[in-house]
Amino acid sequence: MNDRTFQVLGALALELAPGSGAAHDALPQQAAGALAAAIAHDLAGFAADAAALDLILVGAHYDPVELLRPGWPVHRELDQLGARAPGDRDARGRIIAFGSHEGRLPGALAPAADYAGGPLRLLPWVLSGEAETARRVGERFESELMEHGMAGAATALQAQEAFGLRIEHARYLTVHDLCALTAMQYEHAGLAPLWPILETALLSPHREAWLDAPPEPLLHYTDGEARIALLSPDAWRKRYAGNLGDDAERLQRAFAHFEARQRQLAAVLMAHGVTVTFAHCGGDPVQEL
Repeated sequence: MNDRTFQVLGALALELAPGSGAAHDALPQQAAGALAAAIAHDLAGFAADAAALDLILVGAHYDPVELLRPGWPVHRELDQLGARAPGDRDARGRIIAFGSHEGRLPGALAPAADYAGGPLRLLPWVLSGEAETARRVGERFESELMEHGMAGAATALQAQEAFGLRIEHARYLTVHDLCALTAMQYEHAGLAPLWPILETALLSPHREAWLDAPPEPLLHYTDGEARIALLSPDAWRKRYAGNLGDDAERLQRAFAHFEARQRQLAAVLMAHGVTVTFAHCGGDPVQEL
């Protein structure tokens, strides 16, 4: 991100009605600009100083896994494109919207078809400007948006009509709010043990984190990648099967379940852009990871 300014990263979260399809995942330039103007008006309502910052937005919606990735790549791409946008860069409070041209979005902003169709879709935005003002706005948003950040009715209707969606709720969130919301969703989906790994990758990528909580697979996040211990049946039995007895069929089922859980955790991490390595481990997998 541009180090001469400070950025507030967030999204307009669209909670869709069951069975809602999307006629469009990206808007042409004019429609993207109109929606950006409505969003800028809403954000200034939560913190008046937001109007003094540049709003950079893409008229497209994404799955949460596309935004919640190390380095915030979609937001970073927005910031970089915004920095190259024509116009008076010394002016403040600009609205910079990116839409599609001949069906294509600029840069690396195209939403992935692999993640289309989810119940929560996100329109990412960046507020950028003078550091003290942006920090003040960011702090206000962090304390307010999760509880009180509903989009204006006109904005929600505009997004619904533009994208061809059926929207139940539209609200603004910071990326930290998105992390908290995803953590709750993963807890409900039985993925709570994985969240500390993802949180480290997103918020403190230079730190280490462990998932070392049998019967969960052993996982070590370090040097920007998640290393999962790949165990032979004998090594797995030594670490995990102490209370399963000697029934061969039961042990085989448990080991197959363990391997499926490894694949599930790896798939979630990779969807979030985290590099995953399976490491063959023998006698002491904690030491070997």
